[in-house]
Amino acid sequence: MTSAAQIPREPIDSICAETAVRHEGYVMPTPHCHSYFELFYVESGACRFFIEDNMYDIYSGDFMLIPPEVFHYTRYPAGPCKRNVVRFGPADLDETVVGLMPQQEGFFAATRIFQTPAEYRGQINAHFSRMVNERKISDPCSQPMLRALLQELFLLCQRQCHLLRSIPDAIHTTDRQIVQAARFISGHYGERITAADIAAAAGYSPNYLSRRFRSSVGVGVHQYLTFIRLQHAAYELVTTDDRITDIAFRCGFSDSNYFKDAFKKKYGVTPRAYRKQL
Repeated sequence: MTSAAQIPREPIDSICAETAVRHEGYVMPTPHCHSYFELFYVESGACRFFIEDNMYDIYSGDFMLIPPEVFHYTRYPAGPCKRNVVRFGPADLDETVVGLMPQQEGFFAATRIFQTPAEYRGQINAHFSRMVNERKISDPCSQPMLRALLQELFLLCQRQCHLLRSIPDAIHTTDRQIVQAARFISGHYGERITAADIAAAAGYSPNYLSRRFRSSVGVGVHQYLTFIRLQHAAYELVTTDDRITDIAFRCGFSDSNYFKDAFKKKYGVTPRAYRKQL
C-alpha cells in the first residue's frame, strides 16, 4: 500500500466526471490527497468518509466538497453505493458562480457537506448523467461544455440544497476511537509521540489500534503521523522564512535528512525547491 508520504498529488488539466457502484468489500487502492477539488455525490446507498481527522457517514442526496490537499479515505460498510465524482481545478470555477455561493470564495476553502431534498434529487442525478456522458465525447466542445455544466451544478446546489453550516459529529460509534487517535496526532504532531501514546489516547492497545486505524483510514498510524507532519511543514515553508531544519524539528522530525527524503516522496521536490516554486 502507498504510504501517506507517497500519496499522489498530480495536477488536473481537465474536468473529470465519473460514476460507479461500490460494494461493501471495495478497498481504495490508496488514500487521496491531491491538488484539485473533488465533488462527491451519493446517488443511492451510503458512504463513510475519513477526512482530515473526522469521520462522516453521508447518504443518498448528500454532497461532499473536498478542497485541494485534504487527506481523505472512503469505505462502503453499508453495502452497494452509487456515487458520482467530479474532479476540477480552481481555474474551472466561474467568478460569478463563486460570488453566489455562501461565504463566496471561503465556501471552496473548507470541506463542505450539503444535502439535496428528495424532490430535487432526480434533477441532480440527471445532471450528473449529462456530465458523465459529456466526458465520453472527445471533441473541442467537450471541456467547455463540462465547465458550463459544472457551473450549472453549483448553481443548482445553491438554489436547491441545504448546506450543513455546522457539520454534525455523525460518526459511527465503533470508529470514535480512531477519530480520537487522529485528533491526538493533529494536536501533538510536533512532539516526540509514540505509537503507545497515540493508542493510549484512543483507549486501545498499540497492536489493536494499528489494525483498526489502517482499516478505517487506509494507512498505518505512523504513516498518517508522517503525513500530518509533512502537511504542516509544507505550510510553514511558504508562510515563514525560517530555516528548513528548524521547520523540520518544529513539525516533529528528529532527522533532517529523513524529513527531506519524506518530503520529496510526497511532493515530488525537495523542501527548498518547494519553497522556491511557490
